[in-house]
Amino acid sequence: MSVSPLSPLSPPYSAVVAQLRAAGCVFAEDEARLLVDTARTPAELASMVDRRVAGLPLEHVLGWAEFCGRRVAVDPAVFVPRRRTEFLVHQAVALARAGAVVVDLCCGSGAVGAAIGAALGRVELHAADIDPAAVACARRNVAALGGQVHQGDLYRSLPPALRGRVQVLAVNAPYVPTDAVGLMPPEARDHEPLVALDGGADGLDVHRRVAAEAPEWLAPGGHLLVETSARQAERSAAILAGAGLVVRVARSAEWDATVAIGTRPAG
Repeated sequence: MSVSPLSPLSPPYSAVVAQLRAAGCVFAEDEARLLVDTARTPAELASMVDRRVAGLPLEHVLGWAEFCGRRVAVDPAVFVPRRRTEFLVHQAVALARAGAVVVDLCCGSGAVGAAIGAALGRVELHAADIDPAAVACARRNVAALGGQVHQGDLYRSLPPALRGRVQVLAVNAPYVPTDAVGLMPPEARDHEPLVALDGGADGLDVHRRVAAEAPEWLAPGGHLLVETSARQAERSAAILAGAGLVVRVARSAEWDATVAIGTRPAG
């Protein structure tokens, strides 16, 4: 049986594994299979391997990330969706209903909104980000579900007609303290936009801005879900409560994830 030159059984595969392992890639075998399966020609494979060895995130090299069982387009210089954020999606889906107005704020690639929309089947989906590169990428992921993507600073980007109608407001805003950004892995700090990482002195600046206006945009009984860290959860919850929301914190050991959930009182 003949073997494709890009098959995992062929010599290029073992060579790719060796290059990735030498560059410090912990999951060299898995990454090599993804690169070999994605490349269309030996020249393209060589280019992809060179970019990965140089430190570019695997998802930027591939052009996609796996998120909630879906392939999500991820362009260079766009925040790569983390697996822990799937917990945020699961929490949002549990609180939403078909036909709901769903907003993915600070959307990056639009992975969160797209996953929520795919799970619910029929929603009025909106996503927004301040970064033009993220907006262009998110449109590729959200448009397929009939959603709209807006560019601008938080709520200023949203259509005014959404005010008071949002049932689920999902937010994966930056929450890394400024002084800790330099301690992040090089893949993140060197290749993802700072605006998607730096959350200010204590990491919660954007959380404060999101919470302050959330009651104006949420429908009665609507929910704001904000990804945070276990260390910051108490402060994130206090920020949401200070905006007049009824707050609880959801945690997952499986995903190593924490989400602060604030609900606008129905009354």
